[in-house]
Amino acid sequence: MFRSVLHLLWMVVTVIPWTLAVLLVSLWPPRTRAWWTAVSWFRVVIWGTRKILGVQINVLGLSNLPVGQTSAAVLLSNHQSTLETLLLPTLMPHPLAFVFKRELLKVPFFGWSMARLDMIHINRESRTEAMKHIMAQGCRLLAQGTWVIMFPQGTRLPRGENGTYQTAGTRLAVQAGAPIVPIAVATARCWPKEVFTKQPGVVTVSIGAPIESAGRDPKALMREVEVWIEAELRRIDPEAYPAV
Repeated sequence: MFRSVLHLLWMVVTVIPWTLAVLLVSLWPPRTRAWWTAVSWFRVVIWGTRKILGVQINVLGLSNLPVGQTSAAVLLSNHQSTLETLLLPTLMPHPLAFVFKRELLKVPFFGWSMARLDMIHINRESRTEAMKHIMAQGCRLLAQGTWVIMFPQGTRLPRGENGTYQTAGTRLAVQAGAPIVPIAVATARCWPKEVFTKQPGVVTVSIGAPIESAGRDPKALMREVEVWIEAELRRIDPEAYPAV
């Protein structure tokens, strides 16, 4: 509990000056400068996660990431914790655009920073409009070298739960002609959903080989992504999937 309180204070104290920095830097182009300023705060939080909480991070498959300044990619990951939203940007060589609900923009400081970044914020109440927005903004961002990251399950899930994988990410990849990079994260063992007390230990992030999307059916493509992620989760976090 003491570690968790100290870590929360670390995040609160550091987010204020970094938010001010992001707001200031975002006033001048290019907007990617604001992104990398935000990523520097993510790195500070991850440093605190390691040193204060005692959480060690094991990353597999970094060599699978596409190379090149203009290479496009749609990252599709399972979602267990807040940790991966802070960690994944620190691992990527390109700016990322998260797809997230518009309500997060109201969160003090953190949401204000996100509002100044080139992200895709959607209104979940209108699925049709949300999908059109994802397609339009996603294709624009991919064309300029920003990678789009989505959590196809839609929300954080406890360890061992599958959930339903939605096809918005694969539809975007097919329309934009961008490869999909599947990612499996086993972060809830140390940073569970809606639990304040964090646990020390080792979490694993596994990055899979890119999957080409050209000419693919989005539903079949998402099924392939789901099969890889779920199989990889059972490999990197077997304790969450006890044998029957």
